[in-house]
Amino acid sequence: MYIYAKNLLLSSRFLDISGGILLWLLIHSSLSLASVNDINCLKSIQESLEDPYGYLNSSWNFNNNTEGYICKFIGVECWHPDENKVLNIRLSDMGLKGLFPQGIVNCSSLTGLDLSNNKLFGPIPTNISRIMNYVTSLDLSSNNFSGSIPTLLSNCTYLNVLKLDHNRLTGQIPPELGLLSRLKQFSVSNNLLTGQVPKFQSSEIKADSYANNPGLCGPLLDPCEVPQKKSRTVVIVASAVGGATFAALAVGVGLTFFFRRVAVRKKEEDPEGNKWARSLKGTKGIKVSMFEKSITKMRLSDLMKATNSFSKDNIIGTGRTGTMFKAVLDDGSSLMVKRLQESQHSEKEFLSEMATLGKIEHRNLVPLLGFCVAKKERLLVYRYMPNGILHNRLHFVEEGGKALEWPTRLKIGIGAARGLAYLHHTCNPRIIHRNISSKCILLNADFEPKISDFGLARLMNPVDTHLSTFVNGEFGDLGYVAPEYARTLVATPKGDIYSFGIVLLELVTGEKPTHVSKAPEIFKGNLAEWISQLSGNSELHEAIDKSLVGKGVDGELFQFLKVACSCVVATPKERPTMFEVYQLLRAIGEKYHFTADDDILMPTETGDVDDLEELIVAREVAMKEM
Repeated sequence: MYIYAKNLLLSSRFLDISGGILLWLLIHSSLSLASVNDINCLKSIQESLEDPYGYLNSSWNFNNNTEGYICKFIGVECWHPDENKVLNIRLSDMGLKGLFPQGIVNCSSLTGLDLSNNKLFGPIPTNISRIMNYVTSLDLSSNNFSGSIPTLLSNCTYLNVLKLDHNRLTGQIPPELGLLSRLKQFSVSNNLLTGQVPKFQSSEIKADSYANNPGLCGPLLDPCEVPQKKSRTVVIVASAVGGATFAALAVGVGLTFFFRRVAVRKKEEDPEGNKWARSLKGTKGIKVSMFEKSITKMRLSDLMKATNSFSKDNIIGTGRTGTMFKAVLDDGSSLMVKRLQESQHSEKEFLSEMATLGKIEHRNLVPLLGFCVAKKERLLVYRYMPNGILHNRLHFVEEGGKALEWPTRLKIGIGAARGLAYLHHTCNPRIIHRNISSKCILLNADFEPKISDFGLARLMNPVDTHLSTFVNGEFGDLGYVAPEYARTLVATPKGDIYSFGIVLLELVTGEKPTHVSKAPEIFKGNLAEWISQLSGNSELHEAIDKSLVGKGVDGELFQFLKVACSCVVATPKERPTMFEVYQLLRAIGEKYHFTADDDILMPTETGDVDDLEELIVAREVAMKEM
């Protein structure tokens, strides 16, 4: 009994503190139930859902009698690694199809369920509060669920997070949900909901939670209309006719002005090919929304002036999400402005994403300072990074220039790992980057790495995948794509880890992701494929950048290379987590004192701290034996 109490107390960090003790007592009373219920729970989920990409079928193997074996299943977290009691189920981005899996009721101690970004359909069960008695986090977003939101969700009194956005839900949001006193995150955007929204007790729930629904009104939104009396019908009709007449005149005047402007523009020459920037002249008064109050208030005209009307001479870099420009302000300070590629997302969806990204702060992420919407253009404003892009610093050293020294490369690898681990494990909401490469890692004046483009994948068009990158001929980016992506077209954290492994290989070998200079001429593969063909420590040592060898750090170089190799193995489940990668790299660079106090402590993702340390030690031992 003491062991159970200890394990549950360690796990109580997942719960709302104010109700944690009560919830612990309730769950503790169910510990006498056999863990076979939790096994049957997972079996039922596997049987009820179509798994086209084989994530569950390949990982969920029930031919095992070892206590705690289900805790090693993909997407399954247990209260304790040696006990078959399921704590969280996270099956996001797996392409799963089917109805809501009712068998979850057998996971009687479940506190978190994430089925987001799949292809689930049908109604959300009306008895969902009985299916998951103790749920604190429920994410069913980005599916095809339809019907109404169950009123009995209000009985899930421990809910902290409820995400139902990007579905096909209809009807009114049950006003009873306003009684959920612990609810801190709530989102039903991009559905078909109507009627008055609940009045929640939490001030953290904003208007963005309701974006893109046809008829919602009430608190934080437009007031709900009072039905008009019949006696006012004539007034309404007259107003409508007058409004229509005025609108027609306004349109006529507007069209005349528009065509005159077009005629003038046709006569203008555009030697730099930035007609899109010239088309913004009539919108220069638009304000730039800034997240930091310390930043001077800006307008689009300030950005136009600072970038010389987005001249090609101001381009810092171009990638899959858009083009980055350097902006020099009147006071001599510099910013970076990214022009996003065209997106099919609405302005409301864009503003919702910006509201989320603007809150994300970390020492190894490029700070998003603000944004601007002008006509069809979306512009993002970032803090300027004086040392530019890592890709250029590694592969395009000017003649007479100095290549990056090993301590600097190690510092970049550790910092970038810390930033990506934050996105994967600590950030709320957690983010899969999807486009990790040395082109999206920028360097400040002290060569501290900053990851850019995080969260922008959601703003890209659905058809703009890694495979379209290949079709468009951008072979440099293709070298970062995990091999399983071409088969599944599903972005996962393990795909990010593969891409980051390529960045680590670039740092230690000096080679590009494609066109490996040290490989034989007949070799047509990428950097990861070349590394995988090398056998024995001697050949691996030959792969290391010659400018780094023989300076007393060969041991560090080889350890770093082995961490990189573990990230690019072909089987996703054999790759380490991003937190493990960060811890391994941090151990290599311990003598350099690169790291300060860490804000990435994630026993929620990897088990208790003691277990995590054992796991890291085990990986280091395995690396030494290679």
